[in-house]
Amino acid sequence: MAFDLNSLQPLLLSLAIALTAFALFLSRHKKLLLCHRSKKQLPPGELGFPWIGETLDFYKAQKNNKMYQQFVQPRIQKYGKTFKTKLMGSPTVVVSGAEANKFFLSNEFKLVVSSWPSSSVQLMGSDSIMEKQGEAHRHIRGIIATSLSNSGLESMVPKICQTVESHFEAHWKGQDIISLYRKTRVLTFTIVLECMMGIEVKPNMLGVFERVLEGAFSLPLNFPGSVFWRAKKARKEIEKMLLTIVRQKREEIESQQSVGGEGGVLIFRLIMALIRDEMTEKEVVDNVVLLVFAAHDTTSFAIAMTFRMLAHHPDCYSRLLQEHVEIQKNKKPGEFLALEDIKKMNYTWQVARESMRLFPPIFGSFRKAIVDIEYDGYIIPKGWKVLWTAYGTHYESEYFEDPLSFNPSRFEEPIQPYAYLPFGGGPRQCAGYQLAKLNILILIHLVVTQYDWSLVNPEEPILVDPLPFPSQGMPIRISPKLQ
Repeated sequence: MAFDLNSLQPLLLSLAIALTAFALFLSRHKKLLLCHRSKKQLPPGELGFPWIGETLDFYKAQKNNKMYQQFVQPRIQKYGKTFKTKLMGSPTVVVSGAEANKFFLSNEFKLVVSSWPSSSVQLMGSDSIMEKQGEAHRHIRGIIATSLSNSGLESMVPKICQTVESHFEAHWKGQDIISLYRKTRVLTFTIVLECMMGIEVKPNMLGVFERVLEGAFSLPLNFPGSVFWRAKKARKEIEKMLLTIVRQKREEIESQQSVGGEGGVLIFRLIMALIRDEMTEKEVVDNVVLLVFAAHDTTSFAIAMTFRMLAHHPDCYSRLLQEHVEIQKNKKPGEFLALEDIKKMNYTWQVARESMRLFPPIFGSFRKAIVDIEYDGYIIPKGWKVLWTAYGTHYESEYFEDPLSFNPSRFEEPIQPYAYLPFGGGPRQCAGYQLAKLNILILIHLVVTQYDWSLVNPEEPILVDPLPFPSQGMPIRISPKLQ
């Protein structure tokens, strides 16, 4: 029996049209389902205006040092601990709580990667540890960690003591009032360069570094006269200077004029990696720049806030002072502290930790989702930003009883992991944490054993631009103790 294909054409055409219509229906229905599902699973919150989102509210709260109280907490009360917003053009999910901190910070390189503004990357360095991922990050972090091992710290303690004593002689002696925060910035800058890097601090060097920092969170608009343009210009000055120093030190090491990290254990290890072709000159320079900023600015603020809280709590100061008097009794006149002395400063470190809980040197940081992430019953789409904040646990009674009160003794007991994060956490926890601890404890010891002091303005406001700082530089009255 023969088939008449011509007679089947209308039927085939109708079938094709029906199948096409059904396919379009399924496609549209699937998109509607996916769209509905996506909307349903995205965290609650508001994306705000196009591009700008809620950026202005965010910056306003940050500048007033009220990030948690004015921006985060009201949205937690409205939406819960996981909410969406839009900041600086990027859809962003803000998370709070120790569990959230642990989930996102411990999944670095797996679910999220560090995400810094373009201006920060350009000024700190695209080849610095803050931009490295995976094995490259672990390699640089290993070099830093080895430099700050027990043996490295032991050799650094007397160097830091000597640097602080020289600083007192140059900047404190004969003064009735000094700006503690500003002077400490000079001191911590000198310590990280001279004691850790073996680089001599020259006049105006700090000013050049601070011009770079001013542009680190600015809009990356590189036209003459802009903040970013001035910062880029300063960055080129620093790069030229550091390249000269790195090449000179490499020659000294290769000719065996400098061995074993003399004059700067970290710079020695970085240059040894350069000699072994494990790093480039640019990587060495970028990491030196980043570490100088990371080590000196946040540490200065932590020191200032520790003295602020001691001034507000004389009972805590009396107990702390007694701890240092006991340590000083076992030292000969003119003898520097040793690492073993630092380990005895238990209560002092509790005071410093509690001060950093109430006044964290960093408010938190951004991550970027590299895959779709399921968290807290929601979907965080690939490419979205994630923001964790230290305040999201530091100020919560769930983790700290009576969280707004100053109570150093709370650190006598173990703190829940990822609830206390003044230096971050996970693979990207501040690599210079141990150096910061040394700086804080040594300076406190030498100040309280050599000077009587008091705050000029106990209620001095704290501002943020882009990092927190005492608005008046924290002036203190000082007078040498009678020996």
